[in-house]
Amino acid sequence: MERYNLIKEVGDGTFGSVWRAINKQTGEVVAIKKMKKKYYSWDECVNLREVKSLRKMNHPNIVKLKEVIRESDILYFVFEYLERNLYQLMKDRQKLFSEAEVRNWCFQVFQGLAYMHQRGYFHRDMKPENLLVTKDIIKIADFGLVREISSQPPYTEYVSTRWYRAPEVLLQSYLYSSKVDMWAMGAIMAELFSLRPLFPGVSEADEIYKICSVIGSPTTESWADGLKLARDINYQFPQHAGVQLSVLIPSAGADAISLITSLCSWDPCKRPTASEALQHPFFQSCFYIPPSLRTRAVARAPPSAGTRGALDLQGVRRYSGALPNSKLTNNFTSPKLHPPLASGVQRKLDIVNQDGIKNDKSMKTTRQPKYRPPGKDSPTSMNKGRSGRGVLETAEKLGNMSVGTRRQSMGQRPPPPPMKTGVNWIPESRNFMLRSTQQIPTGRTFTRKVAG
Repeated sequence: MERYNLIKEVGDGTFGSVWRAINKQTGEVVAIKKMKKKYYSWDECVNLREVKSLRKMNHPNIVKLKEVIRESDILYFVFEYLERNLYQLMKDRQKLFSEAEVRNWCFQVFQGLAYMHQRGYFHRDMKPENLLVTKDIIKIADFGLVREISSQPPYTEYVSTRWYRAPEVLLQSYLYSSKVDMWAMGAIMAELFSLRPLFPGVSEADEIYKICSVIGSPTTESWADGLKLARDINYQFPQHAGVQLSVLIPSAGADAISLITSLCSWDPCKRPTASEALQHPFFQSCFYIPPSLRTRAVARAPPSAGTRGALDLQGVRRYSGALPNSKLTNNFTSPKLHPPLASGVQRKLDIVNQDGIKNDKSMKTTRQPKYRPPGKDSPTSMNKGRSGRGVLETAEKLGNMSVGTRRQSMGQRPPPPPMKTGVNWIPESRNFMLRSTQQIPTGRTFTRKVAG
């Protein structure tokens, strides 16, 4: 930690506090999260879900974890720094956001969620305070409650802030899924339009009451499993017909109301996934490109700022299960290979970036042959000779030429070029590719640093 100068505390939570700091060597401003719990071994640190999940993610709408430091049994997370969170932005707002601003932010967050869910994790604590904003860029942060989608239930009962907590969690279900993130996004999206929370309950019972008063009480048709959850804990839903969201959120258009309504469905199965939400008509102006057309569209024109994150979903599907950050170079060195470190000695984990891992594989480059002017027997000179002949001679030759002979002459392969030292001729290729027989040294490998 001697490389960083702590400037100001910018946040304090249940598990730790966040400081704005500056790197003394590079001058880069970073955010450092100082954990309140003591950690007495390095293995305990690297096995945290927050560390394991962020190591596997590299997305423009997910906050970047730069470094993990353990010093004097205190754990520090070094993140990229963003100016403020979405709650601060709404709190200081004097007038409503435009629909274009809401669309831009929600589109980016859904891209981050789609990537996260496809990587096998769901956040469980989506709220405006955990969405960091710098200019027009928004990123998902605070993965302290993240959970693997493939993990076995039961899950913990407490997740997320009450106002953004899904009804299945409020009813103490242990079988919730990534759809809890989608419910939270529905509430956040409505709050962005109105600058006030959609379900501001003061307790869990009041939270359910607020939900019923807005979207109406659940029925057997809308959520049979929810009625069973309520019976299991001897809870009876208050009976409300609900109100039209367009009345509560008059600044939202019809497409926005439609998306919020589907996200805030009682039944988790009826909520769209993050990938499905990106294809909603509300985001039509963001030019979401279906996977089958992405390659063709990218080849024609570079993506705009609004569609850049959507195109990242292509890479997720193409390289699913083998993302560059899925593992660190050399993994984690076994503690048995090193002598025990004295108390107070710093140990740090450098989070490798995507480009560094890509260089781990050896690559060969193709050496382009030097340009040679056409010789006497080359096809170019032959064509020039033919073009110089008279019209009568050409007509006579074409008249005597048969189709089979022409095809045969076209199919003949020209003789290979003279061999050069250090190059191999590829006979299978239609054109004469000269490939170097020497390998370029492999790319630089970024490894974990252990100082002390």
